[in-house]
Amino acid sequence: MEKWTTYYVDKMLKINQELELQPKAMVVTYGCQMNARDSEKLAGMLTEMGYAITEDEDATDLVIFNTCCVRENAENRLYGNLGNFKVRKEQNRNLKLVLCGCMMQQDMVVEKIKGSYPYVDVIFGTFNIYRFPQLLHTSLETKGIIVDIWQEAPEIIEDLPSLREFPYKAGVNIMYGCDNFCTFCIVPYVRGRERSRRPEDILAEVQALADDGVREIMLLGQNVNSYNGGISFAELLHKVSEVEGIARIRFISSHPKDVTDDVIEAIRDLPKVCNYLHLPFQAGSDKILENMNRKHTKKWYMDLVDKVKAGVPGIALTTDIMVGFPGETEEDFQDTLDIVRHGRFASAFTFIYSRRLGTPADHMDDQIPESVVKERFNRLLEEVNRITGEISAEKLGCELEVLVEGVGKDGLLHGRADDNSLVHFEGDSDLCGKLVKVKIIGAKTFYLTGEIM
Repeated sequence: MEKWTTYYVDKMLKINQELELQPKAMVVTYGCQMNARDSEKLAGMLTEMGYAITEDEDATDLVIFNTCCVRENAENRLYGNLGNFKVRKEQNRNLKLVLCGCMMQQDMVVEKIKGSYPYVDVIFGTFNIYRFPQLLHTSLETKGIIVDIWQEAPEIIEDLPSLREFPYKAGVNIMYGCDNFCTFCIVPYVRGRERSRRPEDILAEVQALADDGVREIMLLGQNVNSYNGGISFAELLHKVSEVEGIARIRFISSHPKDVTDDVIEAIRDLPKVCNYLHLPFQAGSDKILENMNRKHTKKWYMDLVDKVKAGVPGIALTTDIMVGFPGETEEDFQDTLDIVRHGRFASAFTFIYSRRLGTPADHMDDQIPESVVKERFNRLLEEVNRITGEISAEKLGCELEVLVEGVGKDGLLHGRADDNSLVHFEGDSDLCGKLVKVKIIGAKTFYLTGEIM
């Protein structure tokens, strides 16, 4: 399969090398870390095909929109961008527009694209990203839209090229898909059922990244801690920790039901695994949780929070919270606030429920009025930000080890501490990619300021 992929990469490279100027390409990414990782693979393929990667949409010869359908806002942004590119396409007939990702797995979306945006050149989905070079080559030889959507992935294709966004940290997919079928979520329908990579393939990728100077690894999966590649997720953490050169290991996104004792122990006992856990609870009401098919109750989740905090002293917890799920009452919302106060999360990704066609929740009665949802959402934000600010203030005077990730527009270095705190501080750019001790001297709600010790 890899030889077949390389064949079309080489054909495209030859075509591009014969052009007077090197063609440019840009990749626009919507959605989660899994999509970001897919975009790095697409950029890697583009580079090997002879394209220069650009962020200038006025200068590009090819645009890939890697789409997300988890929330309506991302879909609307795509349609807006496609509309903006219509004029560019009319001015430059050689400009290629490519759509891929989760949105493209939905039949009604593909039909809408074909009817309203016929100037798109290539459409493919989530299961066949490795076929991109062939599809692009085909589009050079034919007229009309090339559509290649698969409903399942027969195998996991390894060793695709990649152009990483960051030099010192990298995401590594360990599994794909999801078996949970939360009633509000479209992911199992567009990403498929759970499929885990072989441990040896994961470890080979991690070792190659370490050899290339990567210090921090983020293990990725739609439900990362349900990994089952012949060993448990906790066992995989132990094996990744043994890779020389890697200083830190994170993972996202986890499901509460799969936070087992051995995972908690791995976070506690393995120095490379960060004291940080993303633990989405979505809603606090048992009624709403049951209707969401979340497989846990309010009390069970709060007990798990207590268990994790007792097992890993000082651990930072973050979470996902949704407001406005069908049937949510004020009493249900108060249950959500109860968990927020109990969990004291370092930060939270807060969302307004977005109806997704094809999900069970879309057909539920008692859809909540927008005005009610927004009022509750604002109250949630106020509570979450208050707690986040208090947790930040508690770090004043603390000494944190920070992986320096880069230099901001303000000239300050920035990086993440072990607990995922974002820290800004003065220093030389030569420190990028290094772990440094920083004393915290200032605390904002969403970031800290410090000075190198």
